[in-house]
Amino acid sequence: MLPLDLPRPAGRTLRVLCLGAHSDDIEIGCGGTALQLAASGAEVHWAVFSGTPARAEEARRSARRFLGSGADRRLILHAFRDGYFPVQLGEVKEACEEVAARVRPDVVLTHFREDRHQDHRVLSDLAWNTFRRHLILEYEIPKWDGDLGRPNLYLPLSAAETRRKVRLLMEVFASQRSKDWFTEPTFLGLLRLRGIECRAKSGWAEAFYSRKAVLQLTHRTRKR
Repeated sequence: MLPLDLPRPAGRTLRVLCLGAHSDDIEIGCGGTALQLAASGAEVHWAVFSGTPARAEEARRSARRFLGSGADRRLILHAFRDGYFPVQLGEVKEACEEVAARVRPDVVLTHFREDRHQDHRVLSDLAWNTFRRHLILEYEIPKWDGDLGRPNLYLPLSAAETRRKVRLLMEVFASQRSKDWFTEPTFLGLLRLRGIECRAKSGWAEAFYSRKAVLQLTHRTRKR
């Protein structure tokens, strides 16, 4: 497969916005990607749309661990009711528009459109309503719904990035460890499967769904 790269905006840092309905969604879906982007110097922003005070604190701790210094300035927290996004659609849309105006990203990472969790689907739909001139990549979250699809874009992770992502998930999100699917084998299994699918040298990868992308080629005049 021919690898592609994200273009860097002229004169400034690449700005990436990660959207998550709940406090652990971003980390599960694209935590390894966020680690790579932050390490490369990209400006990564985190927007979480629901959470009790306890889960909001987990979101803060996680952003600091994944993004490093300055994470608090790039973290946006909302407190919409978990599981009720469809009936709070107007308020969630307004919040999404405010995030867009505040961050002005180049790339948006959000939930998979076919995810069966109602909050995830609402946020994915709103991302496509709000960010019409952006590259939008949809991440995936394993859970009991059995709604994983066939991704078409992969980001290989190193073994160190994989271990760090899973370790941070288990360390930070104590509130989720009682769920039968929130386990190291779950996360490692999916990362390994996606690594196989893209033939990652390390054996590990995160996967995304790219529904629209524009390929811009640089044309060079041949010397005669």
